[in-house]
Amino acid sequence: MKRPVRAASGALLFVAALATGACGLLPQKTEVAPGVTQQTGQFEFALPSGEYRCERGERLQIRRELANAVNNRIQLGWNGSQYQLERDLSYSGLPRFEDGASGLVWIDLPWKGLLLDGRTHKPLANECRAA
Repeated sequence: MKRPVRAASGALLFVAALATGACGLLPQKTEVAPGVTQQTGQFEFALPSGEYRCERGERLQIRRELANAVNNRIQLGWNGSQYQLERDLSYSGLPRFEDGASGLVWIDLPWKGLLLDGRTHKPLANECRAA
């Protein structure tokens, strides 16, 4: 009985090795959780566009621009002005968008968004959630 088990486990190891080797040939895009993928070290969350309401009553308008299921840019409406924020690769891999001219930074988390003054790193709007 032990021989067939060893043969089967050896075959499983061989298949696992082939699958692991094949993964290196394909672009890395793995689903970490439902709606969350990680590609080239950066996370992609399936988050909505629209109105976001924040903890101190602030309201933001977020319009996401997707290309090949990757969110590379957002249009942000805040305090009566419109801003275009570009995706900035982050060390943590979290979606981080920045407008160099205004200094605004938007950080996406699956459970909230955060608007920062990129120059002082102080929060301008926190605990922002899709309405």
